[in-house]
Amino acid sequence: MKLAMLLMALIALSITAPAFAAGNSIVMDGSTTVGPLAKSFAAYFTKKYNVKVTVSESGSGNGAKSLINKSCDIATMSRAMKPQEILAAKKKGVNPVVHTVALDGIAMIVHPGNPVRNLTKAQIADIYKGKFTNWNQAGGPNSRIVVIQRESNSGTQEAFKELVMGKNAQISKNAETQASNGAIKNRVSSTRSAIGFVGLGFVDRSVKPVAVNGVLPSVATVRNGSYPVSRPLYMYTNGQPAGVLKKFVDLPKTPDGKRMIGELGFVSR
Repeated sequence: MKLAMLLMALIALSITAPAFAAGNSIVMDGSTTVGPLAKSFAAYFTKKYNVKVTVSESGSGNGAKSLINKSCDIATMSRAMKPQEILAAKKKGVNPVVHTVALDGIAMIVHPGNPVRNLTKAQIADIYKGKFTNWNQAGGPNSRIVVIQRESNSGTQEAFKELVMGKNAQISKNAETQASNGAIKNRVSSTRSAIGFVGLGFVDRSVKPVAVNGVLPSVATVRNGSYPVSRPLYMYTNGQPAGVLKKFVDLPKTPDGKRMIGELGFVSR
């Protein structure tokens, strides 16, 4: 009788325990902007708790799809989930719960040899709409502007459009498309007349950040709200997390998490 009761208790526990706890693993998918943070957190978490964490970077939109399809435990996103994504999730029995990871500035970058140091939001919008096609229209040299954007599935692309151009504005058909922050940075660093946008943590000496409305992107200006092209970065879970999954999404609140966020050039809350 005692053995039977013990077996029943173990079965009940296995039913109520989260799937990730049973497998001792966490699967993440989504934003390339959040990618460096996700990878840093994953390495730390695996070392400290011996929990395998898998990180994929297929874009914010695909991260949302993975959560909806229950193929990941955490969707990393550089934009908020859309109402239609939340509706699709609920239809499949998924309850998206948002967790803010960090704050980020979307840095406008040009080649280091470009003398332009400041652009207004209106000028940036005109560049991306195709109204400005030569740098001399924005106080720069007489050279054609090479406009670089992200793919349509990118959360950074959507945040840029919303913050700079307006949600319904159309980017010029002449704009080149790159698949990641790193790809945009590489293209701009090798193209003297290019302009692009990346998450703050991707800015290095190979490119030059441009002030927007007179304010340069930095940890300080993002934190105090003076940089006008800033946004939160998110992790989404299916329902309120528990166990090791809760420990993971709470990591950005800890001293070690804040240290990693700062080291990667992002802004802790």
